[in-house]
Amino acid sequence: AETANYLLGVGRADCTGPVAQVPLMGYANPQQMAGGVLTHLYSRAFIVADLDGSRRMVFVSADIGMMSQRVRMKVLERLKSKYGELYRQDNVILSGTHTHSGPGGYFQYTLFWITSRGLVRPALDAIVNGIVKSIDIAHENMKRGRLFINRGTVENSQINRSPFSYLANPAAERSRYSSNTDKEMLILKMVDEDGQELGLISWFAVHPVSMNNTNHLVNSDNVGYASYLFEREKNQGALPGEGSFVAAFASSNLGDVSPNTRGPVCVNTGESCDNPQSTCPIGGATMCMARGPGSDMFESTRIIGQNLYWKAKELYEKASQEVRGPLSSAHQWVNMSDVSVELNATHTVKTCKPALGHSFAAGTIDGVGAFNFTQGGSVEGDPFWDHIRDQLLGEPSNETKACHKPKPILFSTGEMTWPHPWHPDIVDVQVAAIGSLAIVAIPGEFTTMSGRRLREAVQSEFNSHGMPKMNVVIAGLCNVYTHYITTYEEYQVQRYEAASTIYGPHTLSAYIQLYRGLARAIATNATQELPRGPEPPIFNLLNLTLLPALGAEQAPPNRAFGDVLRDVRPRYRAGEVVEVTFVGANPRNSAENATEHNFLTVERYSDTSGSWHVVHNDVSWDTRFYWTKAGPSNVTIEWHVPQDTELGTYRIRYFGHYKKRVLFTRVITVPFEGSSSTFEIT
Repeated sequence: AETANYLLGVGRADCTGPVAQVPLMGYANPQQMAGGVLTHLYSRAFIVADLDGSRRMVFVSADIGMMSQRVRMKVLERLKSKYGELYRQDNVILSGTHTHSGPGGYFQYTLFWITSRGLVRPALDAIVNGIVKSIDIAHENMKRGRLFINRGTVENSQINRSPFSYLANPAAERSRYSSNTDKEMLILKMVDEDGQELGLISWFAVHPVSMNNTNHLVNSDNVGYASYLFEREKNQGALPGEGSFVAAFASSNLGDVSPNTRGPVCVNTGESCDNPQSTCPIGGATMCMARGPGSDMFESTRIIGQNLYWKAKELYEKASQEVRGPLSSAHQWVNMSDVSVELNATHTVKTCKPALGHSFAAGTIDGVGAFNFTQGGSVEGDPFWDHIRDQLLGEPSNETKACHKPKPILFSTGEMTWPHPWHPDIVDVQVAAIGSLAIVAIPGEFTTMSGRRLREAVQSEFNSHGMPKMNVVIAGLCNVYTHYITTYEEYQVQRYEAASTIYGPHTLSAYIQLYRGLARAIATNATQELPRGPEPPIFNLLNLTLLPALGAEQAPPNRAFGDVLRDVRPRYRAGEVVEVTFVGANPRNSAENATEHNFLTVERYSDTSGSWHVVHNDVSWDTRFYWTKAGPSNVTIEWHVPQDTELGTYRIRYFGHYKKRVLFTRVITVPFEGSSSTFEIT
């Protein structure tokens, strides 16, 4: 038998947090509040160590919108108190999948408070606890094993959502690529020395926005569905979210990449709005939305997720290129608002204090903005909004205006400090090498061409320092969130991605210079000599939140919590939807009591054993849990019966908690449950 090259560990832990009354993070739409569960969110951790355990690295992909600096600092603090110097700033990479259907409110910079309604401590805690727990599980289950790498092309799963920006890149550069998106998926396969399968990481560039901004159910979107399918296949017999095999579908340079493959269409007229401003003749930019391949967002999510799963499965099964060699990692903190970049021997440029341009408020074809600014038309500021902004937020300094040109500044966040700075200055740059694989951890969303330039620069740095043939992969949304990073040429067009390139036109050049430095340090064995850089601030966060307080709840007269208000029908067929409504309670009561709470089960009666068996829980993509509050809470559970469902007798159960006042001062949390009548699948 072949021998092991590494110690490997994998772990998965729930990081869902509250699923009601919390704004979902991603579309910046304050109306998009969580109101139930389509599936849970998970942190997936992978540890690779050399055989004596001395050098190691951790890669985490979590089903959240993006990592925040607050989450990273907290996780590293917890790891330090538990493991000493084993897991550090340089060898722990934390990446978000970029789902837009997870809770917000886990940030310390003020800008993200606006749409998250402040700080949502239960969400922050759930994410930190989930990440740490997934690393703990991986740490406790280290096995001698082997790594394999493979890469291949994924078709029909992405479009470039800013093709007019992409076209601003030099023709000579564009002619080297067959597509305006990166279609390559790279996978890392992990097996133990006996050949037992442990896990998979897939990196692919696509936005998890198959679920649009009308969705209110917490879920992990298309990449989460791919993880679910892969883990379901490998953990046969286990309920979803359980089982030892861990499959992460991680983010990459997805800045301008949408899964909504039918492209932008005017919602009101049905005509295409694939124009430089993404605007419609009637209704303007707010009417222009991209559509996925399915008949609704749920089906689109499944189609894209399935495409990713099929390709990853094929690459995984055929993976034969073994990864061997030393482990090394490099990390620096950098003040991104003040980096000097040497473009050539005579020409030096600088990055800027953070600022967002007008097109930031326009949103994208995947989710239109709160205000009807048109993309790319915003090179002249809009006087009305400028005036509002001047009163609210103060005029940007001349220096910032000049630095960001041609961006018309909407929010000069780098000059706004109340109650805390609005945007980070101190940003993490990080690279980890596992033998021939280099993971470049980026703090935001690089566009397709930005990612290509970065990979090429890192590759050439390795090449010129004696490490040829490195597989360079970009891991997106790592460590701290800094919005988008476009190329200098794309920046001139000032669509959404460029307006959101917060450190100005030379942001990409600065990162390329920095990541070259990290690659050089790894290749020349000089990571110890890298300056650490200025440590990020940790703000003493006010417990400011606009979330309603959780008070005592009462069931309606003559009813108890868990009573059925609208029951199931006696029989259903595969393909139909079973629906039941209960007297419910606020789901936040349950999340406050436990890191992972299961709100429902679908159970089948077994004649042979004379007992009920759980066939689905709320992690299943076939179940949907809706919470509505019009006076008292109602909970509706749907089961979309899959085609391959075994015939027989079933029931649906609901598990919740309500708050009850005892005496005058104390409120206690009381668990309850409810069950539908039985029904037949015929």
